[in-house]
Formats: sequence, structure tokens, C-alpha cells
Amino acid sequence: MTVASPTTVAGAPADEARRRRTFAVISHPDAGKSTLTEALALHAEVISAAGAVHGKGGRKGVTSDWMDMERERGISVTSAVLQFAYRDHVINLLDTPGHGDFSEDTYRVLAAVDAAVMLLDAARGLEPQTLKLFDVCRARGVPVLTFVNKWDRPGREPLELVDEVEQRIGLRPMPITWPVGIAGDFHGLVERADGTMRRFTRAAHGASKAAEEILDADRAAAEEGVDWERATEELELLGEIGADFDPVDFHAGTATPVMFGAALSNIGVARLLDALVELAPPPAPRPSAAGAERPIEAPFSGLVFKVQASMDKSHRDRVAFVRICSGRFERGMVLTHDATGRPFATKYAQAMFGRDRSTIDEAFPGDIVGLVNANALRPGDTLWAEKPVTFPTIPSFAPEHFSVARVADASKTKQFRKGIEQLDSEGVIQVLSSDLRGDQAPVLAAVGPLQFEVVAARLADEFSAPIKLERLDYTLARRTDAAGVEALKGAIGIEVLTRRADGELLALFPHKWRLQAVTQNQPDLLLEPLIAEGSGQ
Repeated sequence: MTVASPTTVAGAPADEARRRRTFAVISHPDAGKSTLTEALALHAEVISAAGAVHGKGGRKGVTSDWMDMERERGISVTSAVLQFAYRDHVINLLDTPGHGDFSEDTYRVLAAVDAAVMLLDAARGLEPQTLKLFDVCRARGVPVLTFVNKWDRPGREPLELVDEVEQRIGLRPMPITWPVGIAGDFHGLVERADGTMRRFTRAAHGASKAAEEILDADRAAAEEGVDWERATEELELLGEIGADFDPVDFHAGTATPVMFGAALSNIGVARLLDALVELAPPPAPRPSAAGAERPIEAPFSGLVFKVQASMDKSHRDRVAFVRICSGRFERGMVLTHDATGRPFATKYAQAMFGRDRSTIDEAFPGDIVGLVNANALRPGDTLWAEKPVTFPTIPSFAPEHFSVARVADASKTKQFRKGIEQLDSEGVIQVLSSDLRGDQAPVLAAVGPLQFEVVAARLADEFSAPIKLERLDYTLARRTDAAGVEALKGAIGIEVLTRRADGELLALFPHKWRLQAVTQNQPDLLLEPLIAEGSGQ
């Protein structure tokens, strides 16, 4: 597939920023996130046919799932960027991993967006991973638009779902559309703003846009009968409780627009895309680590939020995904890598569309640029031109699973070390080490066990270095210091290792009771919790 980059007559950075909408889709696994991503691209007319994650019914795999493991297993394990033009706007859509084991990658993506679409399953509502990701959105001040998916299948009552959003996460729901017909017997959507109804005819396999017709209220009442009556009664109730749209509350993160649809059938997707253009905020000045805001009009600055190698197997290159925060990016410009103070050339800059890419000559705040062969860059790094700035780093999640990795074939030791170093720098896994264990047996620390499978698959495929993994009994980590290292020497069931990426000292414990015993006996010991810990810690 050829990538069609947005074509514009570029203006000033501030003017171009107003045309950008940069958002992520977040959800619990199997809520339909990657299918929705593909459907949005279909409605923007940048692809000709939508795919489904599982490739059933003759449908191809989704554009945003480019890794072999993703296509084979029907899950998203990496984030992907789709950039396209829509209604004189430039859309930067970031598809994120739905699986909880890869929530750290999603966290990094949420550092690069201005809004998020929270996808709910009509039958399941809010699920654990959805709640966890919403907490990240809340912490980052990311406005959330809610899309209730799979309304073409049996599910719960719409009023029950919107009430759950308010009760469980404290967001005031502001429905923009409302379903006509119960979940599983979906007739269409009411547009709350004008009372019209959109009735849909599903395309075969959902591979193309669903045909729609617009009915006024009188015709809808005559043709839809009791279903229309139920929908209007529910809308009257919403009006009485003050569920009307308020852009200030949406942007402040205290309320969420709610829409209904079915991504697999491409129903309600076009309306969602329009709502993102009309309601979601454009890029805004970004706070620096020092607390001052970097104006949109300031010289170029950008945040590296993801690094991915081997997206193109023919080149085996390494791409750093950079969210532009201010100014104009021009291919070939020389930037400063803030972490090292060294110059960074941008000769190979690309616009991304899943695994496909095209050369990009310029970009603006809100855009995502792929910088190729960016071996010096890591997630959380800042790049700038002319005027220095440092953006807050992206912290690592608390690991909960630990394994020792050893190369299966000693003759592949060099490849093994190179691969471990690369995967660590990408943030695929956290690599811990100590003088006692040495470089030949690093400890891999993961948020979820599926990360170990990705590491093993990539080491075997990309570096020809199959590995053996030995699970360790640790279940939680705490940040400590040099005094903690000395105090915990020889402690039974505890080990202190150094995280290679940032040099942090992590004390590993088998369970929370062992940690409690240590803290009770040595209350002055530094044992600091890490971000996004599991409930068992």
C-alpha cells in the first residue's frame, strides 16, 4: 500500500496546529480497538477496505497491526501511528496495545496525544484495563471521548452504560448520539443536536462503509415505532439531568461526550470521526520539566515517545516516533538531543501509516514524525532547535514478572547482547543487571508475561539468538538507593538490581508480606513504589 501523506499549503505553526487532531484509542482487550482504528481510516478514505484483527470471513489483517505476532494471534502488542487528511484537518491516530501486558507502551503513547477515545464493549462496559488506562488519561489531563462499540450485538441498556461511566470513573456523560433499538437489534442513531435519525445498512463483512439515510423525527416515529419512542424517552431523561454537551468540561477532563456504534459494521464511525474534528482540542502549549510552557510558535521541539526497530524487515532499521510539540519541523534540520547535548540530523524523516511510510519534508505541532536510524534516542527524550527545552521524561511502569534470559546457543552471545540492548532501548522490556549475574544472564522485568514472548520471538527472528527463560519468584519491585543496597545484602528472598535504562536501583521482593516485614524492621529504608502498580502490590 502506498502511503498518502496529507497535502497542504503550509502556514505558520500556530495555524497548522489548529488543523491537527492527535488522539489515541484505548480499551480493554477485545473491545474492538484495532477494528475501530481501521474503520476510521476507511471513512477518511485513506484505505479502500477495512480489515478485522482476526482476519475472519476473508477480511485482511488490520493495517495498524504490522508485527507477525499481532497478525498471527489477533492482538495488538505494539502501538502504531496512522496519519491522514480529513475535512481539511490532519489526523494523527495512535492505535495502542489493548492487552494489559503492554500497558506501558500505551502509557508512552498517551504522553503524545491531545485526546483519547475510550472504547467500551456494549455488553461488558467498563473493564479493568479500560479503568487503568483512564486513570492515566486523568493523570495526564487528556480529554476522553467515549464510544460504546458492538451495539449490533446483544448488550446492556444504554442508560445503564452511561451511568456506569459516571459512577465508576467520575466523568459526567454527555451523549452526542443515542441508539434506536436495543443492543443486538440496532436500527440507527439519533443525533441529539437536531433530533434526526441516521439509519444504516450494513455492508457485507463490514469491509466498506455502511450505507446510511437520514430521517426526520416524524418519519422516524412512523417507521421505527416503539424503538423510536423508547429512544426519545431516554433522551428526554438525559436532558432533564443536564447531560448536554459542554466543551469546557470536556477539555477539562470532567465530562465525556458519548457516542454509540459498531466498528465492525462501520456504523457510527463517520460520526465519531466528525466529532473528533469538531470537539477534540488541537495541540496546545506543552509544559516543560521546569514547569514553564513551550509555546506552539516557539522554535521546534519534540518528544520521543516510542522507539521501534525492524518495522521494515528489508532494512532492519530503527525508527523513533517523535511528537512535535512546537515550531515547524523541516527534514534535514539539525536538532539537539537534550539528553546528551549532541546534534541530531534528520535527513531520514517519514510520515507513518502502520508499517507503511513515506518521506516527509515538513511537519507541525501535533504531528508524529518517524526518524529513521535513531540509535541514540530513547522513549522520553527531548529534541529541540535554537531554544533549549526539556520535557518531562516518561517513567517506567512497575514490573511484576521477572525472568533470567540466557542465549540458547553460546556462539550467538554477541547477537544476544546486541538484541537485549536494543529491546531495552526501545522499552520493549526492562533489563536489570548486577555484578553477580553478569551480562550473559540479565534479568528481564515485565509488566505482563506476554512481553517475554515478544522478546523471545524478536531475539530469534531479528538477531538469530533464541533464548531460554528462567522465571524468578519475585512479584514486585521498589526503588531504593545505595544505603538500601547495603542494608539488603544477604537478605533472604530479596535481590537488588540496577535497571540499565536509567541506572535506578530496584529491590525485588517475592510478595508484599516480605516487603512489609522489611519496612517494619527498617522503617527508614528507601523503598519507593513505582508507577502503575498492580492491585496485588
